[in-house]
Amino acid sequence: MAEEKKGLFQRLKEGLSKTRKGLTDKIDQVVIGRKRIDEDLYDELEEILVTSDLGVQTSYRLIEKVREKLRRGESDDAGLVNAYLKEEILTILKSTGNAIDTGRGKPFVIMVVGVNGVGKTTTIGKLASKYSAEGKSVLLCAGDTFRAAAIEQLEVWGERAGCGIIKHKEGSDPSAVIFDALKAAKSRGTDILVADTAGRLHTKTNLMEELKKTRRVVERELPGAPHEILLVLDATTGQNAVSQAKLFKEAVDITGIVLTKLDGTAKGGVVVSIVDELKIPVKFIGIGEGVEDLRPFEPSEFVEALF
Repeated sequence: MAEEKKGLFQRLKEGLSKTRKGLTDKIDQVVIGRKRIDEDLYDELEEILVTSDLGVQTSYRLIEKVREKLRRGESDDAGLVNAYLKEEILTILKSTGNAIDTGRGKPFVIMVVGVNGVGKTTTIGKLASKYSAEGKSVLLCAGDTFRAAAIEQLEVWGERAGCGIIKHKEGSDPSAVIFDALKAAKSRGTDILVADTAGRLHTKTNLMEELKKTRRVVERELPGAPHEILLVLDATTGQNAVSQAKLFKEAVDITGIVLTKLDGTAKGGVVVSIVDELKIPVKFIGIGEGVEDLRPFEPSEFVEALF
Protein backbone atom coordinates (compact mmCIF):
# COMPACT_ATOMS: atom_id res chain seq x y z
CA MET A 1 0.00 0.00 0.00
CA ALA A 2 2.87 2.35 0.86
CA GLU A 3 4.45 1.56 -2.52
CA GLU A 4 1.16 2.32 -4.29
CA LYS A 5 0.87 5.63 -2.39
CA LYS A 6 4.44 6.51 -3.37
CA GLY A 7 3.66 5.69 -7.01
CA LEU A 8 0.57 7.92 -6.98
CA PHE A 9 2.53 10.78 -5.40
CA GLN A 10 5.28 10.40 -8.01
CA ARG A 11 2.67 10.64 -10.78
CA LEU A 12 1.25 13.76 -9.15
CA LYS A 13 4.75 15.30 -9.01
CA GLU A 14 5.30 14.49 -12.67
CA GLY A 15 1.86 15.85 -13.56
CA LEU A 16 2.63 19.14 -11.83
CA SER A 17 6.13 19.48 -13.32
CA LYS A 18 5.22 22.35 -15.70
CA THR A 19 3.50 24.32 -12.94
CA ARG A 20 6.43 23.67 -10.60
CA LYS A 21 8.91 25.00 -13.19
CA GLY A 22 6.84 28.15 -13.61
CA LEU A 23 6.23 28.71 -9.90
CA THR A 24 8.46 27.16 -7.25
CA ASP A 25 11.57 26.82 -9.42
CA LYS A 26 11.35 30.53 -10.31
CA ILE A 27 10.81 31.45 -6.65
CA ASP A 28 13.98 29.51 -5.78
CA GLN A 29 15.88 31.46 -8.43
CA VAL A 30 15.02 34.84 -6.89
CA VAL A 31 15.34 33.71 -3.25
CA ILE A 32 18.40 31.46 -3.11
CA GLY A 33 21.57 33.42 -2.39
CA ARG A 34 19.63 36.58 -1.60
CA LYS A 35 21.32 38.32 1.29
CA ARG A 36 18.41 40.47 2.38
CA ILE A 37 14.69 40.99 1.86
CA ASP A 38 13.68 44.19 0.08
CA GLU A 39 10.80 45.57 -1.96
CA ASP A 40 12.39 44.31 -5.18
CA LEU A 41 12.15 40.75 -3.87
CA TYR A 42 8.46 41.15 -3.02
CA ASP A 43 7.79 42.65 -6.46
CA GLU A 44 9.56 39.76 -8.20
CA LEU A 45 7.67 37.21 -6.11
CA GLU A 46 4.32 38.80 -6.86
CA GLU A 47 5.10 38.78 -10.58
CA ILE A 48 5.96 35.06 -10.43
CA LEU A 49 2.70 34.26 -8.60
CA VAL A 50 0.57 36.27 -11.03
CA THR A 51 2.20 34.73 -14.11
CA SER A 52 1.63 31.26 -12.60
CA ASP A 53 -2.11 32.05 -12.66
CA LEU A 54 -2.68 32.50 -8.97
CA GLY A 55 -4.48 35.70 -9.91
CA VAL A 56 -3.76 39.28 -8.86
CA GLN A 57 -5.84 39.30 -5.66
CA THR A 58 -4.59 35.95 -4.37
CA SER A 59 -0.98 36.79 -5.22
CA TYR A 60 -1.23 40.10 -3.37
CA ARG A 61 -2.77 38.42 -0.30
CA LEU A 62 -0.07 35.75 -0.25
CA ILE A 63 2.75 38.30 -0.45
CA GLU A 64 1.18 40.34 2.37
CA LYS A 65 0.92 37.23 4.57
CA VAL A 66 4.58 36.34 3.92
CA ARG A 67 5.60 39.93 4.61
CA GLU A 68 3.66 39.88 7.90
CA LYS A 69 5.26 36.59 9.03
CA LEU A 70 8.77 37.81 8.24
CA ARG A 71 8.10 41.10 10.05
CA ARG A 72 6.66 39.31 13.07
CA GLY A 73 9.75 37.13 13.29
CA GLU A 74 11.92 40.16 12.53
CA SER A 75 13.78 37.97 10.11
CA ASP A 76 15.77 39.05 7.11
CA ASP A 77 16.24 35.48 5.93
CA ALA A 78 15.02 35.21 2.32
CA GLY A 79 15.24 31.44 2.66
CA LEU A 80 12.07 31.51 4.78
CA VAL A 81 10.00 32.94 1.92
CA ASN A 82 9.43 29.55 0.31
CA ALA A 83 8.43 27.92 3.59
CA TYR A 84 5.95 30.70 4.40
CA LEU A 85 4.46 30.69 0.90
CA LYS A 86 4.00 26.93 1.14
CA GLU A 87 2.25 27.32 4.52
CA GLU A 88 -0.09 30.04 3.25
CA ILE A 89 -1.02 28.18 0.05
CA LEU A 90 -1.81 25.07 2.12
CA THR A 91 -3.97 27.16 4.48
CA ILE A 92 -5.99 28.45 1.51
CA LEU A 93 -6.46 24.99 0.00
CA LYS A 94 -7.52 23.49 3.33
CA SER A 95 -10.06 26.26 3.98
CA THR A 96 -12.85 24.35 2.21
CA GLY A 97 -13.87 20.70 2.61
CA ASN A 98 -12.66 18.51 -0.22
CA ALA A 99 -14.07 15.02 0.30
CA ILE A 100 -17.35 13.79 -1.22
CA ASP A 101 -19.49 11.70 1.14
CA THR A 102 -21.65 9.55 -1.14
CA GLY A 103 -23.47 8.11 1.86
CA ARG A 104 -25.55 11.28 2.22
CA GLY A 105 -28.31 10.01 -0.06
CA LYS A 106 -29.51 7.07 -2.12
CA PRO A 107 -29.40 7.55 -4.97
CA PHE A 108 -26.56 10.01 -4.41
CA VAL A 109 -26.97 12.45 -7.30
CA ILE A 110 -24.00 14.18 -8.90
CA MET A 111 -24.75 16.77 -11.57
CA VAL A 112 -21.76 17.55 -13.77
CA VAL A 113 -21.60 20.89 -15.57
CA GLY A 114 -19.08 22.77 -17.72
CA VAL A 115 -18.38 24.24 -21.12
CA ASN A 116 -17.64 22.04 -24.12
CA GLY A 117 -14.10 20.77 -24.49
CA VAL A 118 -13.04 20.72 -20.83
CA GLY A 119 -13.24 16.93 -20.49
CA LYS A 120 -16.69 16.78 -18.89
CA THR A 121 -17.93 13.48 -20.37
CA THR A 122 -14.54 11.84 -19.84
CA THR A 123 -14.58 12.99 -16.21
CA ILE A 124 -18.04 11.42 -15.74
CA GLY A 125 -16.74 8.17 -17.19
CA LYS A 126 -13.77 8.17 -14.83
CA LEU A 127 -16.01 8.94 -11.83
CA ALA A 128 -18.27 6.04 -12.82
CA SER A 129 -15.23 3.73 -13.06
CA LYS A 130 -13.96 4.91 -9.66
CA TYR A 131 -17.26 4.36 -7.85
CA SER A 132 -17.93 1.03 -9.62
CA ALA A 133 -14.48 -0.18 -8.55
CA GLU A 134 -15.46 0.68 -4.96
CA GLY A 135 -18.39 -1.73 -5.28
CA LYS A 136 -21.12 0.88 -5.67
CA SER A 137 -23.89 0.60 -8.25
CA VAL A 138 -23.71 3.51 -10.68
CA LEU A 139 -26.17 4.82 -13.25
CA LEU A 140 -25.24 7.41 -15.88
CA CYS A 141 -27.61 10.01 -17.30
CA ALA A 142 -26.88 11.22 -20.85
CA GLY A 143 -28.19 14.74 -20.29
CA ASP A 144 -25.90 16.36 -22.86
CA THR A 145 -28.39 15.96 -25.69
CA PHE A 146 -27.08 18.83 -27.83
CA ARG A 147 -23.49 17.85 -28.56
CA ALA A 148 -23.04 15.37 -31.38
CA ALA A 149 -21.58 12.07 -30.13
CA ALA A 150 -21.88 12.99 -26.41
CA ILE A 151 -24.40 10.20 -25.83
CA GLU A 152 -22.29 7.62 -27.67
CA GLN A 153 -19.17 8.72 -25.79
CA LEU A 154 -20.97 8.27 -22.46
CA GLU A 155 -22.23 4.84 -23.57
CA VAL A 156 -18.65 3.70 -24.19
CA TRP A 157 -17.64 4.85 -20.70
CA GLY A 158 -20.69 3.13 -19.21
CA GLU A 159 -19.69 -0.17 -20.83
CA ARG A 160 -16.12 0.19 -19.55
CA ALA A 161 -17.32 0.93 -16.02
CA GLY A 162 -19.97 -1.77 -16.15
CA CYS A 163 -22.83 0.58 -15.36
CA GLY A 164 -26.16 1.39 -16.98
CA ILE A 165 -27.08 4.54 -18.86
CA ILE A 166 -30.36 6.40 -19.34
CA LYS A 167 -30.57 8.24 -22.66
CA HIS A 168 -33.01 9.82 -25.11
CA LYS A 169 -32.36 10.67 -28.72
CA GLU A 170 -30.08 13.54 -29.67
CA GLY A 171 -31.75 16.95 -29.34
CA SER A 172 -34.16 15.82 -26.60
CA ASP A 173 -35.02 17.95 -23.58
CA PRO A 174 -32.20 17.39 -21.03
CA SER A 175 -34.64 17.79 -18.12
CA ALA A 176 -36.75 14.92 -19.44
CA VAL A 177 -33.69 12.65 -19.56
CA ILE A 178 -32.78 13.51 -15.97
CA PHE A 179 -36.39 12.94 -14.88
CA ASP A 180 -36.28 9.41 -16.34
CA ALA A 181 -32.82 8.76 -14.89
CA LEU A 182 -33.98 9.70 -11.39
CA LYS A 183 -37.01 7.44 -11.72
CA ALA A 184 -34.79 4.56 -12.86
CA ALA A 185 -32.19 5.14 -10.12
CA LYS A 186 -34.89 5.12 -7.42
CA SER A 187 -36.63 2.00 -8.71
CA ARG A 188 -33.35 0.07 -9.13
CA GLY A 189 -31.96 1.07 -5.73
CA THR A 190 -28.90 2.60 -7.40
CA ASP A 191 -26.18 4.00 -5.12
CA ILE A 192 -24.94 6.82 -7.37
CA LEU A 193 -26.47 8.65 -10.30
CA VAL A 194 -24.06 10.79 -12.34
CA ALA A 195 -25.82 13.19 -14.69
CA ASP A 196 -24.16 14.78 -17.69
CA THR A 197 -25.58 18.17 -18.73
CA ALA A 198 -25.37 20.03 -22.02
CA GLY A 199 -21.94 21.62 -22.36
CA ARG A 200 -22.82 25.26 -22.50
CA LEU A 201 -21.04 28.49 -23.13
CA HIS A 202 -21.16 30.16 -19.74
CA THR A 203 -21.91 33.43 -21.54
CA LYS A 204 -25.12 32.14 -23.14
CA THR A 205 -27.99 33.14 -20.85
CA ASN A 206 -30.60 30.80 -22.35
CA LEU A 207 -28.37 27.77 -21.85
CA MET A 208 -27.67 28.75 -18.25
CA GLU A 209 -31.43 29.11 -17.67
CA GLU A 210 -31.89 25.58 -18.95
CA LEU A 211 -29.27 24.35 -16.54
CA LYS A 212 -31.25 25.95 -13.70
CA LYS A 213 -34.37 24.19 -14.96
CA THR A 214 -32.56 20.83 -14.93
CA ARG A 215 -31.53 21.44 -11.35
CA ARG A 216 -35.11 22.31 -10.37
CA VAL A 217 -36.34 19.01 -11.84
CA VAL A 218 -33.81 17.10 -9.73
CA GLU A 219 -34.78 19.02 -6.57
CA ARG A 220 -38.48 18.40 -7.18
CA GLU A 221 -38.15 14.69 -7.87
CA LEU A 222 -35.68 13.93 -5.09
CA PRO A 223 -35.66 16.38 -2.16
CA GLY A 224 -32.11 17.07 -1.00
CA ALA A 225 -30.66 16.36 -4.44
CA PRO A 226 -28.50 17.08 -6.33
CA HIS A 227 -26.06 16.24 -3.55
CA GLU A 228 -23.11 17.56 -5.56
CA ILE A 229 -22.93 19.90 -8.55
CA LEU A 230 -19.44 19.53 -9.95
CA LEU A 231 -18.02 22.05 -12.41
CA VAL A 232 -15.36 20.64 -14.73
CA LEU A 233 -12.67 23.17 -15.61
CA ASP A 234 -9.68 22.90 -17.92
CA ALA A 235 -6.54 23.96 -16.03
CA THR A 236 -4.84 25.05 -19.24
CA THR A 237 -7.27 28.00 -19.52
CA GLY A 238 -5.79 29.62 -16.37
CA GLN A 239 -7.67 32.66 -15.11
CA ASN A 240 -10.46 32.07 -17.63
CA ALA A 241 -11.36 29.06 -15.49
CA VAL A 242 -11.98 31.43 -12.56
CA SER A 243 -14.36 33.50 -14.73
CA GLN A 244 -16.25 30.36 -15.73
CA ALA A 245 -16.51 29.25 -12.11
CA LYS A 246 -17.95 32.61 -11.06
CA LEU A 247 -20.74 32.45 -13.64
CA PHE A 248 -21.62 28.80 -12.99
CA LYS A 249 -21.65 29.47 -9.24
CA GLU A 250 -24.17 32.29 -9.77
CA ALA A 251 -26.35 30.08 -11.96
CA VAL A 252 -26.48 26.79 -10.05
CA ASP A 253 -24.42 27.24 -6.88
CA ILE A 254 -21.80 24.61 -7.69
CA THR A 255 -20.50 22.58 -4.75
CA GLY A 256 -17.12 21.60 -6.13
CA ILE A 257 -14.58 21.78 -8.93
CA VAL A 258 -12.97 19.06 -11.02
CA LEU A 259 -9.80 20.52 -12.52
CA THR A 260 -8.63 18.56 -15.57
CA LYS A 261 -5.46 18.63 -17.70
CA LEU A 262 -3.17 19.73 -14.87
CA ASP A 263 -0.42 17.60 -16.39
CA GLY A 264 -0.34 19.66 -19.58
CA THR A 265 -0.07 23.15 -18.16
CA ALA A 266 2.11 25.62 -16.27
CA LYS A 267 -1.11 27.27 -15.01
CA GLY A 268 -1.81 24.88 -12.13
CA GLY A 269 -1.66 27.81 -9.73
CA VAL A 270 -5.27 28.49 -10.74
CA VAL A 271 -6.26 25.88 -8.12
CA VAL A 272 -5.22 28.31 -5.39
CA SER A 273 -6.96 31.23 -7.05
CA ILE A 274 -10.29 29.37 -7.38
CA VAL A 275 -10.37 28.29 -3.74
CA ASP A 276 -9.19 31.66 -2.42
CA GLU A 277 -11.45 33.91 -4.49
CA LEU A 278 -14.60 31.81 -4.79
CA LYS A 279 -14.44 29.60 -1.67
CA ILE A 280 -15.36 26.59 -3.82
CA PRO A 281 -13.56 23.36 -2.92
CA VAL A 282 -11.59 21.44 -5.54
CA LYS A 283 -12.91 17.86 -5.29
CA PHE A 284 -10.91 16.08 -8.01
CA ILE A 285 -7.92 16.81 -10.22
CA GLY A 286 -6.95 15.22 -13.51
CA ILE A 287 -3.25 14.59 -14.08
CA GLY A 288 -3.32 12.25 -17.07
CA GLU A 289 -5.37 10.17 -19.49
CA GLY A 290 -5.80 7.05 -17.34
CA VAL A 291 -8.83 6.32 -15.15
CA GLU A 292 -6.54 6.38 -12.10
CA ASP A 293 -5.30 9.86 -13.07
CA LEU A 294 -8.57 11.44 -11.94
CA ARG A 295 -7.99 11.56 -8.22
CA PRO A 296 -9.51 13.10 -5.11
CA PHE A 297 -7.83 16.42 -4.37
CA GLU A 298 -5.69 16.32 -1.24
CA PRO A 299 -4.29 19.77 -0.40
CA SER A 300 -1.26 18.53 1.59
CA GLU A 301 -0.22 16.12 -1.15
CA PHE A 302 -0.74 18.77 -3.84
CA VAL A 303 1.40 21.35 -2.04
CA GLU A 304 4.15 18.80 -1.32
CA ALA A 305 4.24 17.85 -5.00
CA LEU A 306 4.31 21.51 -6.00
CA PHE A 307 7.16 22.49 -3.69
